Amino acid sequence: MDLSLIVADAAVASRPAVPIRTAATPLARLRGLLGHRAPPPFALRLERCRCVHTVGMRFALDLVWLDADGAVVRVDRGVPPGRVRVCRQARAVVEVPVGASILGRP
Repeated sequence: MDLSLIVADAAVASRPAVPIRTAATPLARLRGLLGHRAPPPFALRLERCRCVHTVGMRFALDLVWLDADGAVVRVDRGVPPGRVRVCRQARAVVEVPVGASILGRP
């Protein structure tokens, strides 16, 4: 499934779309969306990532797991703070603030 097709149904399509940024440095990958007091106006793509934690987060995340070709492997919706999620098939993940949708490829 193409990442641009995630916003397929009417309930999701009515959410505000946010751009996708890529965590380009090791520090940015380590930090992820941690440290934001409120959900940021963007989603964050983490390459070479199979595990995400939300310890210390102040808001829930939707996690979109991608394989090596960028196809969606799994979506974890509404992961609350203080949790760990793992997807062994994934090679990247997009952290999306709950209530937002992502359009287009990162």
